[in-house]
Amino acid sequence: MFQPYVLALSALLGHAAAQTGAELDQPMLAGGPRGGPGAMLRFGCSQIVIERLDPLVDPGINPSAHMHQIVGGDAFNASMPLADIAKEASCTSCHFKEDLSNYWTANLYFRARNGSYKRVPQVANQFNEGDNAGITIYYTSPGANLTTAFKPGFRMLTGDSMRRTSENLGKNMQQCYRCYQSPNFGGSMYSPCMDPKWDTDHFPTQPCPGGIRSNINFPICWDGKNLDTPNHRDHVAHPVGGAPSFSVVSGKCPASHPVKIPQIMLEVVWDTSGFANKDDWPEDGSQPLVLSSGDITGYGQHADYVFGWEGDSLQKAMDNRCYLRNCTLLTELSPKVKNKCTVPTAAQEKFHLDEWLPELPGGGSGI
Repeated sequence: MFQPYVLALSALLGHAAAQTGAELDQPMLAGGPRGGPGAMLRFGCSQIVIERLDPLVDPGINPSAHMHQIVGGDAFNASMPLADIAKEASCTSCHFKEDLSNYWTANLYFRARNGSYKRVPQVANQFNEGDNAGITIYYTSPGANLTTAFKPGFRMLTGDSMRRTSENLGKNMQQCYRCYQSPNFGGSMYSPCMDPKWDTDHFPTQPCPGGIRSNINFPICWDGKNLDTPNHRDHVAHPVGGAPSFSVVSGKCPASHPVKIPQIMLEVVWDTSGFANKDDWPEDGSQPLVLSSGDITGYGQHADYVFGWEGDSLQKAMDNRCYLRNCTLLTELSPKVKNKCTVPTAAQEKFHLDEWLPELPGGGSGI
């Protein structure tokens, strides 16, 4: 019988691999996918575009309210139909050719003492060297035939861009930030959201010279009927008893949402090394980071997902214990190939993405 696993990071390799989301490259569900029933894909998706479009929350609106970084298939646009996105796309920026899904999150900005803003660049996560920044994607299942892969047209949203207070979920927090104190993901040996010192559900309050990692989890229960709902949330839910921590795809789904789906987690790494000088921070000592949505707390971190895997490729990967990027059922793409998959910028702005700005794109100064 499947038992929820606990990552014993102190027992891991003891090198750099144990200091990122890739610490999950070791023990997994029920003794590890190499010796147990579980599956967990972990792979990088390069950036396809950064712009103000949001086909879930603001469908058809150009530009939308705030900036996002987008990865995945080139079918991404301001209005995405409830259709099989895999048939709409011609390429993907993700590691597996079969994944033409789209994933997007808010951008991060630095608020300087003089009131100006600059985008904090995303960088490739560890073991995704060569990627054009982007997002690391995880799909986790406790075993064969225990989760049902998403259907064509499925989409969902996790997190709340308007949240400004903690959910007080402790180690089961659904989104967290890790503050790295040294280069190369150094300073923590814990799995995502488990470090009692360097993981928080709010923005770090101290400089992070090694960068910041953001982890965002999606719900794991589905109503089995709706591919989407008006708020992009009501068709999915957490198990009875509340949200589980990452890769613990256990717990009983509520009767209203009886179908267990793979757990998706997104992992974003920002290079904050150029913003560690406290002389550039606000004079009152407050932390200087702000999400593109205007959130200065970090509690409003959120992510969007539009399913786009070809055929039953994701179901087969989950049922056959595919592990990280080791999956003979899927076709791998090199960074050189997937970095070529981009979409033209549709939301025209009057500024360059990397210049200092007097306000956040879309207006506002952070709330």
